[in-house]
Amino acid sequence: MSYIIEDVEILYPRINQPYKFDQTAGDNGKSVPCDPFEDGAKYETKFRMNKDQAKALYVPMAEAYATAKEKSWPDKIDFPFDKQEDGSFVGKAVLKAAYGKDATVKPKQYDAKSKELPDDFKLTTGSTANIAVTFYPYFMREAGVSLRLRAVQVTKYLPLEAASPFSAVEGFEIEEDGNPFETASPVKKPASEVSDEIFEDTPAPVKEPTKVVKSKKAVAPKEADKDLASIVEEWDA
Repeated sequence: MSYIIEDVEILYPRINQPYKFDQTAGDNGKSVPCDPFEDGAKYETKFRMNKDQAKALYVPMAEAYATAKEKSWPDKIDFPFDKQEDGSFVGKAVLKAAYGKDATVKPKQYDAKSKELPDDFKLTTGSTANIAVTFYPYFMREAGVSLRLRAVQVTKYLPLEAASPFSAVEGFEIEEDGNPFETASPVKKPASEVSDEIFEDTPAPVKEPTKVVKSKKAVAPKEADKDLASIVEEWDA
């Protein structure tokens, strides 16, 4: 089952190429680029949702699980998101870089107008996007529904800033350019001394036609299943 998670904040995206977690990298290990056939190679991104967005995603996930559920599986999925101290919820979409001897197709990335972004485009934490996923219900040690990453549509991009490897110390500082509007204003010539001829020879600007934007009728949201709604309300407990 395919689904689009709309208007969420992107966290720690690794989509431009396969990555794996390397315990020897950095002080405590970190994700590093790798070959798609290496163990643990994958594409992934986390995303932050508010409570309403989390509820809206939970319902179809629970429905997908109920449809695929086998007799030996638990009746419902374990809570699939990480609740944060600020009341938001964090989910994760993942795609393995390879299955057996076959490499998977890298998730596509698009801009707000659905134009495909360059192959090496690097999405950033803090950007806003829509995420296309496929639901895959499972039961191993826990019951759940994995969100298999298919594509991302970037609706708001937060430019990547290179981090300095140094801390601030005493010494040389670059001087910033001053505000040009803070300099002394030039002496203005009285309006009475300006000839009217320069205005008479100037053509009048052409008025652009006004665009009329038709408002779209809001579509009433589909009422969620009562049983699922009661489960979701337990999050506040």
